[in-house]
Amino acid sequence: MNAIEDKFHVVIPCAGSGSRAGLTAPKQYALLAGKPLVIHTLEAFSKLPGLGMAVLVVSPDDSLIHDILNKWPQAHIFISPTGGLTRAQSVMAGLKALELNGVSPEEWVLVHDAARCLVTQDLILRLVKACGGDDVGGLLALALPDTLKSEINGRVEATVDRSGKWLAQTPQMFKLGMLMKALLSVGDKVTDESSAIEAMGFSPVLVPSASFNFKVTYAEDMKLAQNILLSRSNH
Repeated sequence: MNAIEDKFHVVIPCAGSGSRAGLTAPKQYALLAGKPLVIHTLEAFSKLPGLGMAVLVVSPDDSLIHDILNKWPQAHIFISPTGGLTRAQSVMAGLKALELNGVSPEEWVLVHDAARCLVTQDLILRLVKACGGDDVGGLLALALPDTLKSEINGRVEATVDRSGKWLAQTPQMFKLGMLMKALLSVGDKVTDESSAIEAMGFSPVLVPSASFNFKVTYAEDMKLAQNILLSRSNH
């Protein structure tokens, strides 16, 4: 697949409450380096070569996103107020929105967490290049760098062999039809798209990512993301 010539689409689930970040408003709308977190995420996709449509899936009662996108408009991105109670429900809603807008089952879709606001165009295109010619698809992931422990009652139970273990990230890239079938088959408890595809008996490609592509979850993550974004703008 030629990342510049061939088209792909994007689903960004953005219906979470962000309660673990300790904020009164959803974390995806918190200001980082002068812009809402989600705008940094969208900007990584909106000018990508090969991008077809990108759908931002928000909660039906979201009262903020329209004003945000009016202030920071993003090309090729439309809003679908169909987010569910789980990530899988929101992803499925985004896939259905793409389908309703004419995306065929054989077209590629990248699913990316709104809260991974540090993803770069280089990482996204690395995934597209690695998976575009594959029969299954794949995901950005990071080979586990640290010693891994299992726990019981707050104490170490054992040290786990870390060889061959990866931390799953996003984007994750699969054909629309295959991913919809997988999510319908396994239900809405899966926490990423690869898990649904694996449950169908397939083995997605692991594409090496970077440690900075973490998901902003806790208050300390917000501070780290802010520092990284400010460092990028200074350079």
